[in-house]
Amino acid sequence: MKIGDTVDFSLQDQTGATVTLAQYRGSPVVLFFYPRADTPGCTVEACEFRDIYSDLKAAGAVLLGISRDTVGKQKKFAEKFSLPYTLLADPEMDVAKQFDVVKQASMYGKPVTKVERSTFVFDREGRLEAEFRGVKPEGHAAEMLKLVQGVS
Repeated sequence: MKIGDTVDFSLQDQTGATVTLAQYRGSPVVLFFYPRADTPGCTVEACEFRDIYSDLKAAGAVLLGISRDTVGKQKKFAEKFSLPYTLLADPEMDVAKQFDVVKQASMYGKPVTKVERSTFVFDREGRLEAEFRGVKPEGHAAEMLKLVQGVS
């Protein structure tokens, strides 16, 4: 996938409803991948997005978070931290693989499969506008807001 490409997928959100990326055409979309719900870095990132969510909406943007967690874990995460946006469950990592954010790493000397914290921004026509890989949780949401305010 490269800048200018369009892509689609179908996943369940934290309520069990099916969501596609294409259903949001007409609005800029900020799609962020995070490793695991309710872990320290992911909580920081998710809550920073929560805190600027009304500004993203005011800019006409849609915010979607994706992790390899189940629908149930996504629901608990959203409820625990009052996350007002859609969280998508990708337990088989099919969409994460599509976006090339599945990485092999070593933890305590053992190989592990991880999801790289990454964000993808799509324009109103559904074309990939920007991508950010290996992002740090702190301050990332504010950067995405500035970008979207320029996109919309």
